[in-house]
Amino acid sequence: MDTKLYDEIVYLLDELAQDNTIPKNVRKHATDAKARLSNKNESLDLRCAKVMSSLDDLTNDPNVPAHARTFLYTLMSKLEAFAKS
Repeated sequence: MDTKLYDEIVYLLDELAQDNTIPKNVRKHATDAKARLSNKNESLDLRCAKVMSSLDDLTNDPNVPAHARTFLYTLMSKLEAFAKS
């Protein structure tokens, strides 16, 4: 497990959860995703897949601003890299 990448993902999820320009449901998903990623009872692949799935659902939400969508795509690519490490 790449701890540097994990810390970066957690930091980005925190940033997303605290950004007031982003709708509340997106911030809630970011908080939930951080908790889901921290759950050590499941395998790393499963945790990453669940988080990526929930973030992917958000990218299709028409209420998500363009800058948040770009942020979500960046986060998803980092999660993919993390899952492969």
